[in-house]
This record gives sequence, structure tokens and C-alpha cells, in this order.
Amino acid sequence: MTLSILSLVVGLSLAGTILFLVRRDHLHGPYALGWLLLAVLIIIVAIVPASIDWVGQAVGIYYPPILLCLLAIAALLIKSLVSDLERSRQERTVRRLSQKLAILEQELAELRSRQGLPPVRRDHDSDGG
Repeated sequence: MTLSILSLVVGLSLAGTILFLVRRDHLHGPYALGWLLLAVLIIIVAIVPASIDWVGQAVGIYYPPILLCLLAIAALLIKSLVSDLERSRQERTVRRLSQKLAILEQELAELRSRQGLPPVRRDHDSDGG
């Protein structure tokens, strides 16, 4: 099996997997686009292997195959940054929702005490403490 055929199989498999995950709602649009772009690039390099040489020469890289390594490192760094940004956004959202929930629980407890009702039993507090 030549490298071009193997690359083509990898690119098509990746594209198929991404489309399957999107269809099953396991992967959402913005994330899927990045992965599909990667699959398309792999397929292009598999079909036109000389494209790496052309791009390498165009940007002044004397050993064009190293361009793949540079692009892979750049993609990993970008993916890591995007993941960290998304995780930070989710943590901020969870923190705000927790604060709102605490406020609502306090207001509920105050309302129940004003009406002479017993406090709400809080079974969901399973924080181990």
C-alpha cells in the first residue's frame, strides 16, 4: 500500500467518521468543520502529493515535507487553545449557574419559612461533606 493510498484511506475514514458523529449528534458544527477541513487537506495531499512541495517552495521552506510537521504542530496548538477557551467558558457558566441556584434556594427557603412550611429536603447535596 503506497503512502498516497494510505493517506487517501485515512482522509476518507476521518471524513466519514466526522459525518457519522455529527449525524449522531456527538459532535457539533464548529468542531466538525475543523476536523472536516483536516480530512479534506489529507485527501488533497493524497491525491496531489506534489502540493506539499509547491506550498513548501512558495513559503520558502527548503525541505517541504517538514511543512506537514509544522502544520500539525500549529493545528495541535490551535486545537489546544480552542479547547481551553471552551472549557473556561463552560466553567464560568457552571459557576454562574451554581450561584443563581444558591440564590434561588435561599429565596425558596425564606418564602417557605415565612409561610410556616417546613424546609425543602435537599437530597441532591451529595458533595461528600
